[in-house]
Amino acid sequence: MRRYLEAIAILASSVLLFAVSSNCWALPPVVIPPHDQPLQLSLPLPISAATSAKPLALRPTGGSGTVIGQRGAGFDTTGKPVPGARLLAVVPPVEKPTQYTIVTSKSAAAPSFRLENVGDKSVRIYQGNTPVLQYNYGTIVNENVPENEPRRQRACYVHPIWGMDGEILTDDFPKDHYHHHGMFWTWPHVIIGENEYSLWEDKGNLRQRFIKWLAQENGPTGCVLGFENGWFEGDRQVLTERVWITVYPAEKDTRAIDVDLFLIPKVELTLRGAEGKSYGGPTIRFHPPNANASTITVPDGVTENDLTETRLPWANFTTTFDGRKQPSGAAIFISKHFPDYPPMWLTRHYGPLCVGWPGTQNRTLEAGKPIHMPYRVWIHRGQPDRDTIAAAYEAYMNALDAGFSRP
Repeated sequence: MRRYLEAIAILASSVLLFAVSSNCWALPPVVIPPHDQPLQLSLPLPISAATSAKPLALRPTGGSGTVIGQRGAGFDTTGKPVPGARLLAVVPPVEKPTQYTIVTSKSAAAPSFRLENVGDKSVRIYQGNTPVLQYNYGTIVNENVPENEPRRQRACYVHPIWGMDGEILTDDFPKDHYHHHGMFWTWPHVIIGENEYSLWEDKGNLRQRFIKWLAQENGPTGCVLGFENGWFEGDRQVLTERVWITVYPAEKDTRAIDVDLFLIPKVELTLRGAEGKSYGGPTIRFHPPNANASTITVPDGVTENDLTETRLPWANFTTTFDGRKQPSGAAIFISKHFPDYPPMWLTRHYGPLCVGWPGTQNRTLEAGKPIHMPYRVWIHRGQPDRDTIAAAYEAYMNALDAGFSRP
């Protein structure tokens, strides 16, 4: 979120100049750090650019050719939508810092993504005819779970997430942990006044509920899905969730999906992760054939043991899915703007990668004060080694460093 505030400050002096040109944006150049693989860029734009309907592109300063851009919905420091306030682009590798000028394009490139309703409870994102992920905003019920089990139903989570070859990476309602559900964000200890609940296992009278859509956008370089949920203690809403999912086009063997999770309490409440484990926060439950078939890689390399209360900037899960012989998987990359970076983790070879924030100590959240948790899901074909994953994480960090040059 600091990048949005810095961008506004840098661009304040450029707004008047911006309006005088009909075909070239009078903005400071965009500086892209060197990178050796495609860089997925999400850049905040000033209000004057956001209100224009003209398609955008990036042109290297002093060079030729353009990079297709897409104007997409942005968000403020509380996750509220700001229409057209982001530039999405995929920038090819460069060997040195390179300046790009934002220009208008004569015509918009055709969208490569589409959104499709799945019944009245889910929305699915496709790139072409390839499914990417499904967000379940309505209540999903598993009839195979006992009727008296509160974990029989849930809402407000992502499942399935598909791999590069159409394999399903995530699990939902696994028999070993009914409460695990695809990509989700819940906490085992939520304290409100004198009451304590487990949103993780749905113990007590606290639930997530969908409220409204914030954005549904398709384009040539990304798909943006924004939504607002609430935490409800009975009928009383105690917290607002605003979530932004940005899906980028698939590269040769990989795909990047950015998640921006905002928590805005309406009352003072306290969060805490699981004792001795730290889970509670952004989580992905994978679906391996068994624990022995899984490989978990972290910055120190392949880890044979499950990790608890371990601070990590990233972790990767690889196995064979859907009975296939070819391995695949995904990593969670933590943004350097994530609170208390790097956060604690719990990793389990049987399926879950759990980002633990605030960890095992109580953290009281003030009413009205937002918490922003940005991270990336990096999907891959094959079994990448530590250096390959680290390079992809560095590209993510480089994208966060990209911005307008100072006048």
